[in-house]
Parts: sequence; C-alpha cells; structure tokens
Amino acid sequence: MRNPLIDHYDSLINENNDPVHDPAPLKEYMDKWDGDCFIEDLQLSSDKSVLEIGVGTGRLAVRVTPKCKRFVGIDVSPKTIERARENLAEYKKVELICDDFMTHEFDSCFDVIYSSLTFMHIEDKQSAVNKVVALLNLGGRFVLSIDKNQDEYIDTGDRRIQIFPDKPEEMLSFIKDAGLIIVKQYDTEFSHIFVAEKKPGVSLS
Repeated sequence: MRNPLIDHYDSLINENNDPVHDPAPLKEYMDKWDGDCFIEDLQLSSDKSVLEIGVGTGRLAVRVTPKCKRFVGIDVSPKTIERARENLAEYKKVELICDDFMTHEFDSCFDVIYSSLTFMHIEDKQSAVNKVVALLNLGGRFVLSIDKNQDEYIDTGDRRIQIFPDKPEEMLSFIKDAGLIIVKQYDTEFSHIFVAEKKPGVSLS
C-alpha cells in the first residue's frame, strides 16, 4: 500500500521544491518557524553528535553540519533523502537515513536531537519524545519547533495529507513526562519552540 505522506514529499521533490535553494525572501519566511535563535539553542560544538528528525532536503542541516562532529538525519521520503545527499555532499561526517524515526533502530546516542515541523506527522507524540530521551546522551539537548497551525490536513489542491497538530500545552507535558528538563520555551511568529535537557536519573531505554 502506498504511503500518502511519502508520496507527498516525493512529489514536492518532483516539483523541484527544495528549501535549501530557496531565494532569500523564502528562506526568511521559513526562518519564522526556527531561524537563528533555534540554531543557537542547539549549542553546537565540534565535539558533538547531532540527530535531526525530519531532515528534509537539508534546510537546517546545511547550517548545523559544519558546526558539529557527526550529523545524522532521518526522513521517510526517498526522494527527499536523495536530494539531501546532494545538498550535503561536501560534508564527510554525514549519515542520512530513509526510514521512519518511530521504528528505526539507531546504533548510537546523540548529544543534540532536534526537529522542526515534523512532529505534526507523528500521532503518538509521547512515544516519540520517550524515544528522543532514550537516544540522548546524559546532558544532551532536545530542541523542538512545532507549528502553531492547528489544521488537521495539508491541502495542496491535488493532495490532502492528514497530520496530527501539536498543541503546546500537551507537548510541554509530553516532554516533562519523559523526564526532560525544560530550560527554555518561546514563540516565533509561526511556531512554539521547546528547549530541554537530559539530566542525571533520566532513563527510558
């Protein structure tokens, strides 16, 4: 059976939709969901390993990868991952995985895990956050941007994709229930952003 979500993102690539190569005005528009503050909150350094959930074509990864020791990105769309490989080809410390974050078995943990505009595709958000905690090294940081839009579908005219809107109060509860410590929470024009850390005593593996 075909997966409508994968078909949607594959179709975006077929339509030459690649935010990495957007003109400046479109990049500024996308920054309204994350942007410089989001990148700064990752607290990147040359000794850290990083995982992006929903790497897409590498819109954020092209900014993150030069600042870390190892970068891993995961996405469900084969054509999107293929484009990300092209966009990140100059970096040798990159691993890109075409799979579902919820079912993929990772072989290592990370110092930083982040995601922007991807949790809306995950129905069981508590399990997703629990998995993030299990994959974080002690002292690791999780930075999440969720869309303020509460629509239950992405409607492009010829495609209608069901999503699972993220409610900030619920997401805050999911993060705390997973055992992470909230160190920062703020809004951008289009998103709610959470910054959390894994402190001693947290284990959901």
